[in-house]
Amino acid sequence: MYEVFDWPVRWQGPALGSGRSVHLGSEASYVALYCSNEATDVASDSYHCLSGLNHIGVVVADLDLVEAQVRKAGFTPQSHADYAPGRRFYFKDHDEIEYEVVQY
Repeated sequence: MYEVFDWPVRWQGPALGSGRSVHLGSEASYVALYCSNEATDVASDSYHCLSGLNHIGVVVADLDLVEAQVRKAGFTPQSHADYAPGRRFYFKDHDEIEYEVVQY
């Protein structure tokens, strides 16, 4: 995801349960992503599961520019909407994590 939002990788490597983690962000804050190497049951989407991440919202200055970066990275923008107070779209990464990109 770092290629879409220009987030630096703060750390990446082995994690609990023979999984892998990547920390993306700045010196002040970051998002920790984790992927297990063990098979698990997956909900059909993040709105129909008991726990876990629904989506990550990212506020950007130029929605059209970021949409072009999303496409260049090989992801498919969807669910575009203009709403008060801004414009947005969503996409899922290779791990099925959903991102909301919004411009206010």
